[in-house]
Amino acid sequence: MTATHVPPDTMRRIVELATRAPSVHNTQPWRWRAGPTSLELYADRSRQLHEGDPDGRNLTISCGAALHHAQVAADALGWAATVTRLPDEGTPDLLAVLALEPATPSRHAAARLDAIEKRCTDRRRFTSWPVADDRLTHLAAQASSQGARALPLTDVTERFHAEMLINRAVHLQPGDDPAMVEQRSWIDRGVQDGVPSAVLPVPDDLRTRRQSRFAGGLLDDIGGDEVEGSDGLIVLCASDDDPAAWLTAGEGLSALWLEATIDGMSVVPLSQVVEVDETRAAFHLGVLGGLARPLVVIRVGWQAISRSELPRTPRRPVAEVLELS
Repeated sequence: MTATHVPPDTMRRIVELATRAPSVHNTQPWRWRAGPTSLELYADRSRQLHEGDPDGRNLTISCGAALHHAQVAADALGWAATVTRLPDEGTPDLLAVLALEPATPSRHAAARLDAIEKRCTDRRRFTSWPVADDRLTHLAAQASSQGARALPLTDVTERFHAEMLINRAVHLQPGDDPAMVEQRSWIDRGVQDGVPSAVLPVPDDLRTRRQSRFAGGLLDDIGGDEVEGSDGLIVLCASDDDPAAWLTAGEGLSALWLEATIDGMSVVPLSQVVEVDETRAAFHLGVLGGLARPLVVIRVGWQAISRSELPRTPRRPVAEVLELS
């Protein structure tokens, strides 16, 4: 039986929604190629943070988030996506192929599509309302449903050790001058990518006692540490620290984030603890007992209802990231 061709406008819409996924420093390190019945996802190495992410871990996690967004978008538009991950060892930048065929949208499709539209990274302090353990377990299950391994950090000792290592990484990173120069180059970069200062909290030396990953923000914030006691923490991890695990972790991150958005919660990835060799190794042994490799830590919490809605971070035009055959 001949496969049904996907209309070009549908391909464009799927990619448009997919590229709303979160990415490290909003680098948007992906390219897409559409055939008559399939989409191919490629890593865009020209957008890799070669100082801060030399192995491409964060790049691949970012692409994994876009891959999951694409599956959600396809579902909502009436197309089922069968995904083949890392299909060609000889083409390592080809991360996934999505084979599309007509299907009835799932019962969650509309809510998840709405979550894609609403999702953002809100770095303002969360309220002091605690995140219950059962909510963390539920969110972790969303990531696990995509094949990722997600562990809520609810044990007091594990939690304390994780917080200590996160703060240690935040303290160490400013000493890496090349990485800091690279990071600053993505602040107010332009109208298509990067992180606008309008969505970054005012620097700690002006308004808060908290060290911020980014300097030069304009957004009013409430003081606090990098992680507060009422914040929920979930770690995405894997037995192997390799591209297959990174891609799946990105899909899990997206699934978790969309579910949190539906539930009215905010999510902030804390990748610093994994980016610093010292703290990544200590997290592996001290928090995960040497049984899994940390890939990204996720902070979850509640934003004040009265807070203003953040402007959306910019996105590259679909025509720039999608090649139609």
